[in-house]
Amino acid sequence: MEKAEGGNQMPVTEFILLGFGSQPGLQILLFLLFLVFYVVTMAGNLLSHAALVVADPHLHTPMYFFLGNLSCLETCYTSTILPRLLASLLTGDRTISVEGCITQLAVFGFLATTECYLLAVMSHDRYLAICKPLHYGTLMNGRLCLQLEAGSWINGFLSCTILACLMLESIFCGPNEMDHFFCDLTSMLKLSCSDTSQITPVIYTFSFLNLVLPFVLTLTSYVCVISTILRIPSTTGRQKAFSTCSSHLIVVTIFYGTIMIVYMVPKSSTLRALNKVFSVCYTVLTPLANPLIYSLRNREVKEALRNAIGGSVTLTKNSD
Repeated sequence: MEKAEGGNQMPVTEFILLGFGSQPGLQILLFLLFLVFYVVTMAGNLLSHAALVVADPHLHTPMYFFLGNLSCLETCYTSTILPRLLASLLTGDRTISVEGCITQLAVFGFLATTECYLLAVMSHDRYLAICKPLHYGTLMNGRLCLQLEAGSWINGFLSCTILACLMLESIFCGPNEMDHFFCDLTSMLKLSCSDTSQITPVIYTFSFLNLVLPFVLTLTSYVCVISTILRIPSTTGRQKAFSTCSSHLIVVTIFYGTIMIVYMVPKSSTLRALNKVFSVCYTVLTPLANPLIYSLRNREVKEALRNAIGGSVTLTKNSD
């Protein structure tokens, strides 16, 4: 009833993202911190992964094909939120138009949904490599890799396009303050004066298809992988098998763990205060950590990076 009564008010045209407060000293500190995060994330994902996977023939395998796509995705993922946040911290302007907020929500949702499916695809790749090694080359061929990758991107795009169209029909008539640093779906729904009864079932359906289902598929793959690894008789064999999937398992744990804390844990006053901190984990720190985790724990990536640096140094000396 409250939302229906709000329909007689004047619709708002912009939101105010409260972010992390308004203390000047804190804003400068956060700006510098997030700027470092953004630069390192862009460099790590674009240079050490996407570029290496394309340039090094030894990394032209399904695993690194998916990893290169993940790096490109997370570059876009971070760029959807951090530039807008950095501008807000620098200028103090925390306003964003309703259309701009829905656009950010749609793009962020598209990339997050795609990442959920991509992580599931990567876990399936590790399942085939460890549980069915003799048939891996036949099962995970180039055509299947492209189909799985395209399916992940297309599904994310279609789902979030439908959701964005529904949100564009919503009316927002105040208050217009959003206690977040980006346009979060649940925060926007709380500010809507429209009847959200039609949107809610769509959200639950998409949450199941795009979050719960990929998570279950990922979890099932790793249950099979860990079960197979534990049956390997030699300690060396178990360590070698686990090393091929440990990086991805760490990334999956961080990504889904923080999302579950943000969206599934009841919002008590204490957890509500920590909500933005956990949101930073999966929107900013996960894309930052991924290239570091894969580089530090993956022998092939470290070798490719050393070769690339060595080649650049040799080329520089020859030119001199």
